[in-house]
Amino acid sequence: MSDGSPEVKERVRKPDWLRVKLPTGENYRKVAGIVGEHKLHTICQSGNCPNMGECWGAGTATFMILGNVCTRSCGFCSVATGRPEAVDPFEPARVARSVELMGVKHCVITCVDRDDLADGGADIWERTIRSVRRRSPQTKLETLIGDFQGKWENLQVVLEARPDVLSHNMETVRRLTKQVRVQAKYDRSLEVLMRAKRAGLRTKSGIMLGLGETEAEVIETMDDLRSVGCDVMTLGQYLQPTKQHLPVAEFVTPERFESYREEGLARGFRFMESAPLVRSSYHAEKHVL
Repeated sequence: MSDGSPEVKERVRKPDWLRVKLPTGENYRKVAGIVGEHKLHTICQSGNCPNMGECWGAGTATFMILGNVCTRSCGFCSVATGRPEAVDPFEPARVARSVELMGVKHCVITCVDRDDLADGGADIWERTIRSVRRRSPQTKLETLIGDFQGKWENLQVVLEARPDVLSHNMETVRRLTKQVRVQAKYDRSLEVLMRAKRAGLRTKSGIMLGLGETEAEVIETMDDLRSVGCDVMTLGQYLQPTKQHLPVAEFVTPERFESYREEGLARGFRFMESAPLVRSSYHAEKHVL
């Protein structure tokens, strides 16, 4: 019998395989210090990445350029949405200096979407890549880019800067794209990867699982990526950042992730990273071998 008070729904408990250790250690503190001192943004922090402790503890981080406010409002992403500040012309130099100080062998750089800029941020992208190359010529460089709204002349600027890996995430299957990535288009993302491959770059993409996709749809996405020559694919569990974001439809088991990894390798991907805690830049250093 109800006493008239509102029902309290029991919070869904995360499976044990999604539990991670709190970040700690000397290398973690060193990276955190460099990031703070040079006023850098990292997707590790802005995206609440569960691997931040492991990656920072190993002396690596994924830098996020073009500010920390995104012009898009994807239903899965914890990065702030709104009106970004003006582009910082000194950001490329600060990122390059930090990469040099960390001494990393593999650097991943991503960005917020800047649909407010005529070039989508392509100029800052090019300057950042070239600045890192000048200061750390031995460092392998991976760029995780947006779709530039299909303005291919802007994408071309990044392609001509020649990163070692060009990454662009599909994020989800075709059926869920409009719901998960409101301003993005599935086929446009495939074209980003196709153009990068035609430019002679190693390409990489990833999707999140647990948003309501079917196994057949995951396999279809693999086939679509292979059709444009994609070399590397990542699959990880979607985790709801806040109550305002899309809910988790399912916690996919490690066994099913392993099955997807085998499916991807059978389809010709050079590398498949498929596990609950995998994110775009997880073990990225392996993907240039």
